[in-house]
Amino acid sequence: MSFWELAMLTVRGRVALYEDISSWREKVLRLGINEIPVTGEIAIAAVQLSDFHNDPSDRLITATAMVNGATLLTADRRILRWKSPLRRIDARK
Repeated sequence: MSFWELAMLTVRGRVALYEDISSWREKVLRLGINEIPVTGEIAIAAVQLSDFHNDPSDRLITATAMVNGATLLTADRRILRWKSPLRRIDARK
């Protein structure tokens, strides 16, 4: 979902990459970032997030981190302010 969201932001001109998104993705994966598929468990968890905003991609990204016990790196203020046990790192810093 993160790659999808970045691709959408790039197409809309909200994010600028210096190469095409597919090449960038391959470089990121070679750095050791794990690509996690969206499972049924993650989809259900995304719907069940309490007091969370309605953006479906943010819900899926957040639920993916929670289900997998991962730390979420994000610049999204709504996710950073959300009251939950989710481990997160502020990417704006």
